[in-house]
Amino acid sequence: MIYDIRHVTTYAYESPVSFARCSLRLEPRSGDGQQLLSHTVDIRPRPAERTARRDFFGTHTENVLIETAHRNLRIDSRSRVSVSRQAPDRAAPSPPWESVRDIALEATSLGPSSPVGYVFASSLVPVLRPVSAYASASFPPATGVLAGAIDLMHRIRSDFKYDPKATVISTPLKEVFEKRHGVCQDFAHVMIAGLRGLGLPAAYISGYLRTIPPPGQPRLQGADATHAWVSVWCGAEMGWIGFDPTNDILVENDHIILAVGRDFSDVSPVDGIIVGSRKQKLGVAVDVLLVE
Repeated sequence: MIYDIRHVTTYAYESPVSFARCSLRLEPRSGDGQQLLSHTVDIRPRPAERTARRDFFGTHTENVLIETAHRNLRIDSRSRVSVSRQAPDRAAPSPPWESVRDIALEATSLGPSSPVGYVFASSLVPVLRPVSAYASASFPPATGVLAGAIDLMHRIRSDFKYDPKATVISTPLKEVFEKRHGVCQDFAHVMIAGLRGLGLPAAYISGYLRTIPPPGQPRLQGADATHAWVSVWCGAEMGWIGFDPTNDILVENDHIILAVGRDFSDVSPVDGIIVGSRKQKLGVAVDVLLVE
């Protein structure tokens, strides 16, 4: 499938901003079942400087310097991506989760795809005893890692309510878990924390969902903005598998990967600093359209 993606981020400031330095992670990845065909980012006001690099996780990161005084900032990202991936059957056999845990901790590579880098707590995903206990109910002894992760994903979808007003980016994981309300970012963080609490490698994935579902299928939660899901290392043979706890589905062709990290702080599409005062208003609009 080929998708056209438009992702527009706008900031409106109450008073003029004299200086801004931003980091943009808006270029979809190539690999993991998808290929980037084209990508452009238009920024107004025009930056004085733009530089690009790949971060540790392989995400294309553009650093932008704006020295023109402004009260509005508009970042218009447009991409075309080809996606072709197939999720494993939900009943497919997989290694016992204990062996996956042990092998991950014995990994000798420290590269971005090595499972050991996604086993430990990160800044937004602490390992909490109640969350680990919640996850352990899906992983009785000798349970296949795929079956356990699918069960955990299903329980999060059943036990937590999708509520865009319940949390903000800074809401602690402990509070999300106790309230059982939140959005895709929160559900991904909960699932990752539970898996890491058991010693299983889990990565945070940011990306997009197709806006218009196939005929006869329900519209997926989170399709109006950037989406988040989880990638779980299921052993050397199966590798990394995508799980979407917000929608209780394995990741296939409706998902477009933008960035990979340990948690949201590694993959924020736009962040940075400004010199200014008073309040600001953020707007985000995303369209993901299938190219006929």
